[in-house]
Amino acid sequence: MATNAARIRVASVQWCAERTMDADRFYDRLGFFVHAAAEYQSDFVLFPELFTLCLLASEEPMEPSDVATRSHAHTQAFTERTAALAREHGINIIAGSHLTVDESNVARNTAFVFLRDGSVETREKLHPTPTESGAWAVAGGNTADIIQTDCGPVGVMICYDSEFPELARHLIDQGAQILFVPYLTDTMHGHLRVRHCCAARTVENQCYVATAGMTGLFGNVPEQFSAFARSAILTPCDLPFARDGIAAEASENKETIIFADLDLETLDWARREGSVRNLSDRRPDLYSVVWKG
Repeated sequence: MATNAARIRVASVQWCAERTMDADRFYDRLGFFVHAAAEYQSDFVLFPELFTLCLLASEEPMEPSDVATRSHAHTQAFTERTAALAREHGINIIAGSHLTVDESNVARNTAFVFLRDGSVETREKLHPTPTESGAWAVAGGNTADIIQTDCGPVGVMICYDSEFPELARHLIDQGAQILFVPYLTDTMHGHLRVRHCCAARTVENQCYVATAGMTGLFGNVPEQFSAFARSAILTPCDLPFARDGIAAEASENKETIIFADLDLETLDWARREGSVRNLSDRRPDLYSVVWKG
């Protein structure tokens, strides 16, 4: 599709983990979904949080403290192969997230964004869950910046990050109109926390939110056994959009890909003239807070 267009096509992949998946099958499926999204002329394709844990399924058993290191060993191959797919198919890939270990030997949950011009951006999960920070010793990131793309600025919030409204507002204040939320939740409770919060973010910020979740059963990943998802592409609830704020939605716990066209001019209209105007009607004179860390 044309870049810098008012209408942007987004694809979201609901990925199914398999207990016996090996690296060849992982990359075959990754390539299949990128190809499919590109064939449907998508500008972005979004994958779930930590879907690269599937690369560990065929390896030797490990302890929870080894998960990040074992995942990080796949980083070079994963980034090189995914960057090549972005260039080959001319599509921006929000490649879920991947456990990495930084130069200080600190584990991070890192989102890699492969742009179709060949550049690569990373964003770290800011709010690790208790499992991540405990069993896997993952630390939170320290920056919360937008990513500039040929379709305008976008934001990335990894799973639990979406449950903190101040992060979404910070990204919107930097100019993002689309927020991407890769997620991995092992119960319906966790999925619904992410889903309800993402729906709230669209109303609060008059923005679009695309989510992509994992389903299936994991093999050889301590502390991660199964996943529940119903991925969706969400909109504000106002007259120009779907009444229920759902532009597209996957079937529950089925591997699939969904698509939606997101109109940025309609979003601008809603912010100016919508039934409610959450961004312009804020009262920061009454409820702004100076954070004292």
